[in-house]
Amino acid sequence: MRALPIAVVAAAAALTLTACDSGGSSSDSDSGKKASTASSAAASTACKIDQIGIQVGPANAAPAAGDTGNVPVTLTNKGAECTLQGFPAVKVLDGGTGTDVPEEKSATPPKLTLAASGTASFTITYVRGTAGDGKSLAATTLKIGLPGAATTQSFKWSYGPLAGKTGPTDPNASVSSFQPAGD
Repeated sequence: MRALPIAVVAAAAALTLTACDSGGSSSDSDSGKKASTASSAAASTACKIDQIGIQVGPANAAPAAGDTGNVPVTLTNKGAECTLQGFPAVKVLDGGTGTDVPEEKSATPPKLTLAASGTASFTITYVRGTAGDGKSLAATTLKIGLPGAATTQSFKWSYGPLAGKTGPTDPNASVSSFQPAGD
């Protein structure tokens, strides 16, 4: 009776390995890849930002200084099936100064497989700062990237200044891991 389950597992493994061809170009920069989190198989099927549609908001914006806001971000796969593993790279800028939004400390990122036209999401949680305050970042731009990639997409940040914990480059904000979205 054990031979049948082992045979099924072996066949499934063989089929999985034959489906690892990414079909993409090899021109992507490897400089931003985190070697400790990506195997060569995962990298070959990793989602690429030029094949992902990104929608920022609508947000539950923080109305006043000291209030907490949430900005949902939805990703739609416009290419072949791919994988998201880890956290999105999120940076906020005020023109010349920018800072990375740290990962949510309590989150353990799942490995998500996005089918063609599949969706995933993540949330940026932030505390609104006081305009003109030396500890706040007067953010105007949001940059979003995928794990291990150097390329980003830029969006308008219209949710007010970000409060800093110790200063404008230490935002009182976090980014969640990728989560499945849709049906």
